Amino acid sequence: MLYFNSHKKVMLSLLLAGSVFSSCKKLVEIGPPTTQVGLDQAFASDATATSAVLGVYNASATRDLLFPLSEMPGLSANELQNNVSSPSFDEFKTNSITVTNSVVAVNLWAYSYTTLAQANAMMEGINRSKGLSPAVRNQLLGETKVWRAFINSYLVNMFGDVPLPVKDDPLSNATLARTPAAQVWSQIITDLAEAQSLLTDAYPSTLRTRVNRQVANALLARVYLYQKEWAKAETAANAVINSGIYTLNKDLNTTFSNTSNEVIWQLATLTGISTYTTNRDANGGSYAAAPGTIPAVTLTDTLYNSLEPADRRKTSWVAATDIGGQNYKIITKYKLRVLATGTTTGNEFNVMLRLAEQYLIRAEARAQLGNLAGAVADVDSIRSKAGLPQLDNSITQPALLLAIEKERKAELFGEWGHRWFDLKRTPAVAGGGKTRADEVIGGMRPATWTSTDALYPIPDAQRVANPALTQNPGYNR
Repeated sequence: MLYFNSHKKVMLSLLLAGSVFSSCKKLVEIGPPTTQVGLDQAFASDATATSAVLGVYNASATRDLLFPLSEMPGLSANELQNNVSSPSFDEFKTNSITVTNSVVAVNLWAYSYTTLAQANAMMEGINRSKGLSPAVRNQLLGETKVWRAFINSYLVNMFGDVPLPVKDDPLSNATLARTPAAQVWSQIITDLAEAQSLLTDAYPSTLRTRVNRQVANALLARVYLYQKEWAKAETAANAVINSGIYTLNKDLNTTFSNTSNEVIWQLATLTGISTYTTNRDANGGSYAAAPGTIPAVTLTDTLYNSLEPADRRKTSWVAATDIGGQNYKIITKYKLRVLATGTTTGNEFNVMLRLAEQYLIRAEARAQLGNLAGAVADVDSIRSKAGLPQLDNSITQPALLLAIEKERKAELFGEWGHRWFDLKRTPAVAGGGKTRADEVIGGMRPATWTSTDALYPIPDAQRVANPALTQNPGYNR
């Protein structure tokens, strides 16, 4: 059964206002489907349909996913540490997550399915509408397919087999069994390929805050990488890199500004301050805090110490700060915590995708395909902006793949769970059917780590409500 907040029913009047959800925290079952008359009214014109689809971007459930999708996998990977003791959070940092974990149940599962429900409702409205111009119809349908693919890619990465709702039918969706992960990945690829054909390179908004064709390409490159389809990953990353739209940002201090040409996609905020820094104290759940106050989440010493001494990211994106006699590695990719005196808006949003990842995707794909020189060139593009020397051109393939893993760790820390997903998907150096997660996390946390911890548990409340849901291995205890 899929759950969301009691005021989070899909109501067209609120969708048209660009917001669907309230802050009420009481969980109830999804109500009946939106009436067909309501959908027809919402999608009667280009303007009203666009406003409805923007509700997916602006909904609180969508935005409530942002920080947890970076924080929770980051805790699992020993990339991040939480500095406020919480049973639900502590379970992630020891890889001992229980089936009743509230963060898994609400933030990772319920909010994901709420956003999927919205995307499916929007597709239904777009497909039924007789009043949309072809260009707007294609744009909006492409956007919602990208959103669905994005959310599904996180669900399948976190949980493995998951329910796969593809229709606007909440009552039937509430009793879906888990779809095998391979089929979920196939649906993700289908959605992104269809989005490619529907979208153009032109952004329909300022500051790249809505989806264009290159967003679909960038996500497709990531998906193909995760699926070990190296040639397709290289082709998709090539499309983004060679589009002529984006460039790597040489100034690390402005990489995450909302005018950075490295940004492929970002979600706007009303204040111009990122969700990652908005909450201002240890209880707020962010990377930032008032001076002298410990942020809720910081970088671990393990990851910080793994950065090369001359790496500019170590000083531009991290502030090693003594607070109360202890040193904390505060993540400073986003620079704004509050607005400057005399200003009414900042210049940072929430970066969803950026060009640096595409270079690293292409590097790994090239290395796997035997194009070591091309892979080295891509890695060096990232190392150069970090002030680091180039890789040795005589590097072997195994050493190069480890160098790429290390570069991804240094470049993408604190962003979207990359480190966790990289460790889970990469075979162990020692082989034996293990993964890098077994080697790295198992080595750090031998008392609590088991290979089955690579997948999170299906929330127990969901299984009670929907008996068709099975549990992941290792959690039937």
